[in-house]
Amino acid sequence: MHFSIPETESRSGDSGGSAYVAYNIHVNGVLHCRVRYSQLLGLHEQLRKEYGANVLPAFPPKKLFSLTPAEVEQRREQLEKYMQAVRQDPLLGSSETFNSFLRRAQQETQQVPTEEVSLEVLLSNGQKVLVNVLTSDQTEDVLEAVAAKLDLPDDLIGYFSLFLVREKEDGTFSFVRKLQEFELPYVSVTSLRSHEYKIVLRKSYWDSAYDDDVMENRVGLNLLYAQTVSDIERGWILVTKEQHRQLKSLQEKVSKKEFLRLAQTLRHYGYLRFDACVADFPEKDCPVVVSAGNSELSLQLRLPGQQLREGSFRVTRMRCWRVTSSVPLPSGSTSSPGRGRGEVRLELAFEYLMSKDRLQWVTITSPQAIMMSICLQSMVDELMVKKSGGSIRKMLRRRVGGTLRRSDSQQAVKSPPLLESPDASRESMVKLSSKLSAVSLRGIGSPSTDASASDVHGNFAFEGIGDEDL
Repeated sequence: MHFSIPETESRSGDSGGSAYVAYNIHVNGVLHCRVRYSQLLGLHEQLRKEYGANVLPAFPPKKLFSLTPAEVEQRREQLEKYMQAVRQDPLLGSSETFNSFLRRAQQETQQVPTEEVSLEVLLSNGQKVLVNVLTSDQTEDVLEAVAAKLDLPDDLIGYFSLFLVREKEDGTFSFVRKLQEFELPYVSVTSLRSHEYKIVLRKSYWDSAYDDDVMENRVGLNLLYAQTVSDIERGWILVTKEQHRQLKSLQEKVSKKEFLRLAQTLRHYGYLRFDACVADFPEKDCPVVVSAGNSELSLQLRLPGQQLREGSFRVTRMRCWRVTSSVPLPSGSTSSPGRGRGEVRLELAFEYLMSKDRLQWVTITSPQAIMMSICLQSMVDELMVKKSGGSIRKMLRRRVGGTLRRSDSQQAVKSPPLLESPDASRESMVKLSSKLSAVSLRGIGSPSTDASASDVHGNFAFEGIGDEDL
């Protein structure tokens, strides 16, 4: 999750008091909250009491006199690094102290009173699920309310997540981000002030082996089935005509488990697809479509005069990755949340093991670069949990003393219609190469030297690569 403080504002104090500097905290490029230095200092002091001073990153000191513009900018940079360091720390970033601070600040900034509201959450097939929540309910609260409405068992909640998406004109979804524990879903979606933005429920894991746990439950099975049918219809899962015929036959027999078993064998099953973007693979400014899943990033592309092709980058061969913004937001910008994204050029760059002893940088330029980074991190997390013999059920941190609110009225997951005839315009793809080492990739060089180490995501799964993987 990308925290930034790209701008400050001079604001008047309450009841005509003296002016003060406010720091606008952005999450993934969108305004999350507006806070004062004294509030961040209070957060720092509380974290210091709970975890000790030696655990915390450096916090910019108080000043006795008013700050000059240069000092204001210096403090902004220091606070931005502080927030990024705290968020990326596994202990501090997951603490209730840190997350509750951000939730309160978000609600205060957007001036949303605490009250009961009806919130619309969509399933992958477009079905609407209305849940009654409080405006101050955090992401886990809303997820539990949706699970209760659908009668999904408590032990399966961790297999699903809520995502913020933008609905495009053709009805398809562009994924913005996975909703996090430090935000209030109702406030996050309504503060964007656009009906294009929706909240969608989707499975949160990548390894299809976990499907077995979910499919044992009727509601879990129906959710997976509805999502898979939807992914096939929108072309996210690659299906031949014969496979399409077999899938439709299983649909007609209402053989949902068999349908999913066949779907699991298909290319890009369970993948998340992003909007068309640009990469330097295999050449500069190459139009591509990126998909994430099965511990890899897949790039679909068409070179001039050639068939549609695909290249795959395994997450276990990425040494590290980073997201950068080549055009920062202008200082003092007052653009509303969610607007002006075209002004920012976001890039995901990763260092890839092309062959033994040869690392090379690859870059993808996309407004969804941060979401791609989040997918990479979650795939690494899942691989590490599996490697350590852990369970995905424990990846969802349960609150101590938390209670699951069961809904008075349940809502069934609607069975999707039969698959339509396959799109004749869809082409089959061929792999660029069985070994990426045979593909010429233009490197972007080393990361810029002005970037701090906290900007780079190290990949712990990379350490487990053996020669047999190359």
